[in-house]
Amino acid sequence: MKINDTQANHIALGNGQPVILIHGIAASLSDWTEFAPALAANGYSAYALDLLGHGDSAKPDDPRAYQIETLYQHFRDWVEGLDLDVPPILVGHSLGGYLGLVHSLCSPEQVRGLVLINPYYKAQQLSLILRLARRRPALSEKAMRFTPLWMIRAALGWNPEAIANFSPQTRQQIAVDYKRASPHFVYITHKIPDLTDQLIHINAPALIIWGERDQTLHPASFPQLVQALPKALGYSIRSAGHQPHISDPDLVIRVTLEFIRQWNTPSSPNPPALHPMSGDHFASA
Repeated sequence: MKINDTQANHIALGNGQPVILIHGIAASLSDWTEFAPALAANGYSAYALDLLGHGDSAKPDDPRAYQIETLYQHFRDWVEGLDLDVPPILVGHSLGGYLGLVHSLCSPEQVRGLVLINPYYKAQQLSLILRLARRRPALSEKAMRFTPLWMIRAALGWNPEAIANFSPQTRQQIAVDYKRASPHFVYITHKIPDLTDQLIHINAPALIIWGERDQTLHPASFPQLVQALPKALGYSIRSAGHQPHISDPDLVIRVTLEFIRQWNTPSSPNPPALHPMSGDHFASA
């Protein structure tokens, strides 16, 4: 599939209300290996793409192509190319969550609901090491370019979440996705806008799911996002880290299905109205 002469690799499974799955930075649609079939089995159309510079999608050999505006345009062109009959529900992880929020701001009529998993929305969420790397993208690019696959996989072994919750095959796939992504991906978050002040304008019902042991984005930022969005619910998972959709797929899929079943019928004119939940009422597992 060609989008503005830029290939967008994707998969489509099932029939029914469309659900679009958006992976995070240095990942691929392989993140949704269990998620997409589960959605299809429950009566939904599941779509997932490799973002620009990731997986089997096009990888421009120019760091200037790796701006959030370019990444979002690639995503938006792909969504429009699907020619969906009804607005989709967007499920986004990390940077994919950021893209879901941006799409809700730019094209609110094209978003029926949001499920955001450990979503990125401001630079202050990043750990200290990642904030330092963000300031020196050229140096980070060289490190990514010359780091061998075995070293990336070994680094995953230092992550307690990866050791406890990921199979060897899963750790291998995560490492492969890191290595096959364009090393220019490090430029994406270099000058990415803070969405905090715009969150109040997002009226799509939203479910925020996060792992309380996230070492990439500060877990305290996710309840703040629930509070900032006009129609949001929060669900935290105590034992999970940055990738609960991979470490705890059955739980995340179940919670997601419970949320989106509220407007499963495409003929329903609007999703049900939701109200913000206070911090004392966050669901957790």
